Amino acid sequence: MRRGERKENAPDLGILSSRVLFSLQKELFETLAEQGHPGLRPRHGAVLAYLDAEGSRATDLAAQSGQHKQVIGTLVDELVELGYVRRVPDPQDRRAKLIVPTARGLDQMTRSDAIMAAIERRHAEAVGEEAYAHFKRVFHQVSLHQHTWRERHPPAQA
Repeated sequence: MRRGERKENAPDLGILSSRVLFSLQKELFETLAEQGHPGLRPRHGAVLAYLDAEGSRATDLAAQSGQHKQVIGTLVDELVELGYVRRVPDPQDRRAKLIVPTARGLDQMTRSDAIMAAIERRHAEAVGEEAYAHFKRVFHQVSLHQHTWRERHPPAQA
């Protein structure tokens, strides 16, 4: 059996995860565009998915999203230009900046949360509430295990 056929018939965790991610992103961002947010792209999720209503530091957004701080900085620049966030001095540390959602950003966050909740309800209805809740618990455990595995098992130095 060819590798492509094998991946289609018995997809591994990477294939399954990417199918879910790309499909979710497509539905989410197409629906957001229909609801008045056409300029957003999936890459902006690295900021918007983790942004707190009261603001977040770029270093926290980078850690939560798994992106480099420079990538987050570029995305924040784009979101400032699109009118979704602004940078303000952090009241806890005047040297630092907070990324704070604007009214447009808060609207996107509310709509995004509602869209994702509807998607999750649809899946729970399709497979059953209990099965979906179990799937999410297990997938969360797998996600945490994968996320921390490299920290516990650093690559060998050449």
